[in-house]
Amino acid sequence: MKKTILTGLRPTGNLHLGHYFGAGQNYLNLQDEFDFYLEIADVQALTDNFNNPEKVRKNVYEITKDLLAIGVNPDKVHFFIQSKIPEIAELTVFYSNLVTVARLERNPTVKTEIAQKKELFGNDGESITYGFLGYPVSQAADITAFDGEVIPVGDDQLPLLEQCREIVRKFNSIYGDTLKEPEQYLSNVSRVKGLDGNDKMGKSLGNAIYLVDDNETIKRKVMGAVTDPNKIKKDDPANPDICMVYYYHKLVNKDKENLNTICSECKKGNRGCVQCKKELIEKMNEFLKPIQERRRYYDEHPRKVQEILDKGTTEARNKAKEQMKKVKKAMKIDY
Repeated sequence: MKKTILTGLRPTGNLHLGHYFGAGQNYLNLQDEFDFYLEIADVQALTDNFNNPEKVRKNVYEITKDLLAIGVNPDKVHFFIQSKIPEIAELTVFYSNLVTVARLERNPTVKTEIAQKKELFGNDGESITYGFLGYPVSQAADITAFDGEVIPVGDDQLPLLEQCREIVRKFNSIYGDTLKEPEQYLSNVSRVKGLDGNDKMGKSLGNAIYLVDDNETIKRKVMGAVTDPNKIKKDDPANPDICMVYYYHKLVNKDKENLNTICSECKKGNRGCVQCKKELIEKMNEFLKPIQERRRYYDEHPRKVQEILDKGTTEARNKAKEQMKKVKKAMKIDY
C-alpha cells in the first residue's frame, strides 16, 4: 500500500512562481508515489484573516484552480476543504491539553511570526490571538486526522512538524500506541527570490509573478525587476549572477544555448537590460501559456471545480472518521 502524504495551502491569494517551483513541481512527482491528501486550509487562513472571510472563501476556489492548472490530478490527489472536516477541530481540542503555552511560544516558526505581528501592530502582543498561537496544534490535527506518514516541508517549517511529533509521542505515551509519527519530506528546491532581489517572493512584498498574471502585468513587473546596480550604461559589462532578470531567465527559459548567450553577452557588455527584460517577458509568457490555458478551462467550468472539491472532501472525511474512532477508543470516550 502507498504511504499517506499530506500537505496544505492557505487560501489567501493566487499561486505565484515561488509556489510553483517551491512546492507545485513536487506535488506533480509525489501524486504518483503516495496516497496524496491536499488540504485547502481555510480555517488556518482565518487565524489572521478572521475579519475578511470573503477573501478566504474566494481564494479556496482560486487556489484550487491554480493547482489544477499546473497539473495536480484530481484522480490521484484528494483535494479537500479543511473546515468541512470537523474531526480536525475535534482533534485540535484534544491535543490542546497536551501542549503548554510556553512550548508554543518557543516554537521558532511561531516566534518569528509573532515578532512580525508585534512589529506591525505594536509591542504589547495584544494582537496575537489564541487561534494564531495554537495553529501548530491545529496542524498536528491536520496531519494525524489522515494518518499522515510523510509531510513535504521546507526548512522553515521543520519546527512545526517537530511540534506535531511531540504531540503524537505525548498522546501515545498517555493513551497507548494509536498515532503514527510523521516523517519529513524535504524539498530540494530552494526558495524563489522576488523580482526585487528579496530572498522571499510574496504578495505583501509586491515582488511576485502570479500564475494568473496577464501579459501587461508581466511586462510591467519584469520591466521593474532589479538588475546589476553597477551597470549604468547599455554597453557596461555586468554580473548576471546578481541580476534578477537573468535569475528568472534560468527559471523559465529552457533553451540552454540561449541562456549561455545571455550570460556571455551580459558579462561583455554586449547586451542592454531593456533588451534582456523584453526577452524575459516573451519567455515568461511562453512558460505560463499552457498553465493559463488549463486554468481558463476551470474558470469556465466552476461546477467541475466544485465537484472535485466535494469528491475529495468526502474521501478525506471518510478517512478522518475512521481515524477518530481509533482516537476516541484510546481516550475512553467512545460512548
